[in-house]
Amino acid sequence: MNIRPALVSDAPVIRAIYEPFVRHTSVSFEIDPPSVAEMERRILKCSETHGYFVAEQAGSVFGFAYASQYRIRSSYQSSAEVSVYLVPEAHGRKLGRALYDALIAHLIKRGFHTVIGVITIPNHLSERMHEAYGFTHIGTLKDVGRKFGNWHDTAIYQLIISDTTSDVHR
Repeated sequence: MNIRPALVSDAPVIRAIYEPFVRHTSVSFEIDPPSVAEMERRILKCSETHGYFVAEQAGSVFGFAYASQYRIRSSYQSSAEVSVYLVPEAHGRKLGRALYDALIAHLIKRGFHTVIGVITIPNHLSERMHEAYGFTHIGTLKDVGRKFGNWHDTAIYQLIISDTTSDVHR
């Protein structure tokens, strides 16, 4: 399996991987799947500021991970929110870990201090993956998202990736 930076040309397959999460689950709080053009925009934006990676084998993409701005206030600029999505047949193959290895190494090089995963719960696969990677469950926000006529909670997971106290992003 090859982990590489995502390209704009990956947008159609990334969208195809992501679409079932939007349409059929509460894993994503998006209601409508983004267009290919929107996925292209997201790849460009995240790649420029944080990072976007795909897991590829024999020309097929099996998953993707990206980091984005955690919150808009300047004091959060050394924190990043991370997400990973895999095709169902890729589960259990440690691809989520491999994608996070590349993404987090990239974030460390860029001077980030902490990464945060926000997981709609229950989502046992994602919870186990984040815990196995070393993320700590910080807390749960109750009834913060509404999808399919139901309220959903999110769990906040955090991983400190830098031991520095310098203000790299200031």
